[in-house]
Amino acid sequence: MSRVCELTGKGPMTGNNVSHANNKTRRRFLPNLNDVSLISEKMGKTYSLRISAAALRSVDHRGGLDAFLAKAKDDELSARALKIKREIAKKDGPAQLA
Repeated sequence: MSRVCELTGKGPMTGNNVSHANNKTRRRFLPNLNDVSLISEKMGKTYSLRISAAALRSVDHRGGLDAFLAKAKDDELSARALKIKREIAKKDGPAQLA
């Protein structure tokens, strides 16, 4: 399982451990990923996703999973999240035209 957020695409970064003697060794900064179940109001279903804590705060701030996916860029989303976004758009299609 890769350490990448399914909604934001946030992944591991690299840097250095720096000791008191200023020795530098490489290290990885991993994202704070959590397994969560998010509810889609339009679909009436829950979806299990592995997202970062920052993404969870963004989902809450934007007003839920449906609103977050509507604004999200397709290239940042995982294949599963993109599929959910398309399902919601398909269900919501006629309502957006009116």
